[in-house]
Amino acid sequence: MLWLHGGGFVSGNLEQSESHSVALGIASSGRRVRTVDYRLAPRFPWGHSSTANPSLNHYPAGLDDVVDAGRSLAQEGGRIVLGGASAGACLAVTAAQRLPDPAGLLLCYGVYHAELPPLSESVRASVRGLAGYRQLTPPAVHRMSLNYVGDESLLSSGAFPGGGELTGLPPALLLDADHDTLRASGEAFAAELAAAGVPMTYSVVPHTWHGYLNRRHLNGFRYAMAAIRGWLDELDGELVTRPLEPS
Repeated sequence: MLWLHGGGFVSGNLEQSESHSVALGIASSGRRVRTVDYRLAPRFPWGHSSTANPSLNHYPAGLDDVVDAGRSLAQEGGRIVLGGASAGACLAVTAAQRLPDPAGLLLCYGVYHAELPPLSESVRASVRGLAGYRQLTPPAVHRMSLNYVGDESLLSSGAFPGGGELTGLPPALLLDADHDTLRASGEAFAAELAAAGVPMTYSVVPHTWHGYLNRRHLNGFRYAMAAIRGWLDELDGELVTRPLEPS
């Protein structure tokens, strides 16, 4: 398995819980797990920036790192499950679209769209009254997306899988956070996967906020890890009966 941390495409590392603790939790079930120290886009002021800082680390630099890691892992034999949290979930999907015959997608509170989709009433209710907790607004998501790709013209280039062609993607597990505006992206992407005929399981981890995999001492982390291991067990059973397609 290839597992990718989040961080808005500008932060995160292999030592944070969202990377290391999740990888250890999956590896404890006997699976090989590799994390990726992919290149990060430059930091930017979330509050008011409308342009992206010049950098060689804009899209597709980080994605290229993930794809290269996936190809290297594939050479060791067996199918690859790609997974990630937040920005890492976006990278996992777009990498899967570029790799031959991935086995599955494990996606936690991901950002799948360059623009935040409209919030459903369920999402609105879940974040209502949480003014003390910073939520990602549509302008903030736009700025993050622009900073990742580096130019407005690239926002619809395939850097984000939402709204694009999803046919042929492998089975996916989506675990969203309860009190998180990015649930709007997760809900929309789950619907898009289902419409494309992709086998998909969607669930909201109760009483959690964005980034709950960085809080391994909380119930949300334990709940999610149990769901992840259970889904991987089911996927393993399905792969036994499905032959490997030649690349």
